[in-house]
Amino acid sequence: MATHNVNTLIYSSTCATYGEPNKMPITEETPQHPINPYGKSKKMAKDIILDFHKNSDMAVMILRYFNVIGSDPDGRLGEAPRPELSEHGRISGACFDAAHGITNGTDYKTADGTCIRDYIDVTDLVDAHVKALEKAQPSEVGIYNVGTGRDRSVNEFVKACKKATGVNIKVDLLPCRLGDYAEVFSDPSKILRELNWSAQYTDLENSLRIAWRWQKLHLNGYGPLKV
Repeated sequence: MATHNVNTLIYSSTCATYGEPNKMPITEETPQHPINPYGKSKKMAKDIILDFHKNSDMAVMILRYFNVIGSDPDGRLGEAPRPELSEHGRISGACFDAAHGITNGTDYKTADGTCIRDYIDVTDLVDAHVKALEKAQPSEVGIYNVGTGRDRSVNEFVKACKKATGVNIKVDLLPCRLGDYAEVFSDPSKILRELNWSAQYTDLENSLRIAWRWQKLHLNGYGPLKV
């Protein structure tokens, strides 16, 4: 980037870099102790960026996404991972896993035994990138959590999915997945204060309904539409 005079970097990071903090909600100052390879790789990339930035005037914004869901409300874009990645996709894929009757982990130390997550609609995430790009300044680094600040369990997610899809989902209770943390949700006050951004699409059921509509019309991903 420096060689080709690209002077602004918006880096897609993740809440997985925090691992399993002792205190909720998560702020940007929460210690980062990732517990899985994904979180470790994202933290490593962040460290490389910050090391490089010590001798650079590049404008850097690091956005730590929480759990992304939803699709473009106008139906132009949706989530269609390559087949070999679909089994390991973001939590948004849990809606469609749930439609097939799969729930991973019911013995976490949470109120209902399932994972607690902070679901951020992709439309809000796009807006966060726009705000970050507008505020990026040469020689400065901004690090922000991008989440709603609301904690929701996988059980809540499945119930919203049932309503959004109209499918009477049969749920199988499976063991916890290795490397999955029990509870993680954000404190988004810094991004509100400094970038004037806050999540607007916080109706979980509506986000899932939009995503489900896109999936039904795109059974082959971005291949031919279903008619």
